[in-house]
Amino acid sequence: MSYTAPLKDMLFNIEHLARIDQVSQLPGFEDAGLETAQAVLEECAKLNEGVIAPLNWEGDKYPSSFHDGKVTTTPGFKDAYKQYAEGGWQGLQHPVDFGGQGLPKTIGAACGEILNSANMSFALCPLLTDGAIEALLTAASDELKATYLEKLISGQWTGTMNLTEPQAGSDLAAVRSRAEPQPDGTYKVFGTKIFITYGEHDMAENIVHLVLARVTG
Repeated sequence: MSYTAPLKDMLFNIEHLARIDQVSQLPGFEDAGLETAQAVLEECAKLNEGVIAPLNWEGDKYPSSFHDGKVTTTPGFKDAYKQYAEGGWQGLQHPVDFGGQGLPKTIGAACGEILNSANMSFALCPLLTDGAIEALLTAASDELKATYLEKLISGQWTGTMNLTEPQAGSDLAAVRSRAEPQPDGTYKVFGTKIFITYGEHDMAENIVHLVLARVTG
């Protein structure tokens, strides 16, 4: 399966609609102008067009499998993820304080669109890792940030979001899992989760699971 990223259209939108010239005037984004956006998108397109998109056909022929308690991904996925991680793509829009590149989400969103369009099956893993990173950046303690963020942003670890329950698919108001705070500051979690996308795979050395649960009270 072939894929060609619509770079001309994306760069037009970044320049004239998202106004990258104004974004690059914000503190920390001084080097993230149109020239940077074009260079990043061109490299992103190369990886996705040449490495990631062709894996759609391999995925149809040789889907991921589960045997003896181990998930084995489609041939080529593990190597493609290694290239993705080593290229710094997971940390593209995340803070430099934790090893990211600190680029604006104006550029990150375009790269995400290229990845999702090239191969959604592959893209779900970095997408969920981004979700875990954002949740930790928003709500985690400094200790948890120090433990998890650098490894997630580097791609050494991947992340998931444990949302779905037997009675609650996209309707998160129906979630019943609960978290009861303990005297030592930890929580006991009760409930059942199902259908955890990329909840097990062979592409990274560790998988971090963020569990959505209602706090007592």
